[in-house]
Amino acid sequence: QLQLVESGGGLVQPGGSLRLSCAASGISFRFNAMGWFRQAPGKQRELVASITSAGSTNYADSVKGRFTISRDNAKNTVYLQMNSLKPEDTAVYSCNLNGYDEAEGTEFGSWGQGTQVTVSS
Repeated sequence: QLQLVESGGGLVQPGGSLRLSCAASGISFRFNAMGWFRQAPGKQRELVASITSAGSTNYADSVKGRFTISRDNAKNTVYLQMNSLKPEDTAVYSCNLNGYDEAEGTEFGSWGQGTQVTVSS
C-alpha cells in the first residue's frame, strides 16, 4: 500500500523559510508527476507547484520566485522550498502524487495527510 508522508510544516515569521517534504513508499511505482496544493480557511484549495517526471516545473503566480519544487529520485521524495514567506501563505499544504503502480498495472493518484504552515509574527 502506498504511503505518502509529509513533513516540514510549522510556524515561521514573515520573511522566513520552510522546506516541506513528501516521501512515497510502500509500492514499486513509476513517478508521473507531483503537485503541492494548499488550502487556507474559507478558501478553495489551490495548486502551488508541480513537477513532472521530465523535471518540468510549474508555479502559481503568487509563489513564483519564492518557492522551489524539486525531486530526489533515489529517496522517492519531493520537496517544496519556501522562502520569503508571507502571512498569506498560511494554509494546510498537501502533496498529490500521480503515478503508475507497476505491480497492479494501473495509474493512481494519492494524497498526503497535509501539513500546517503558519506565517505570523
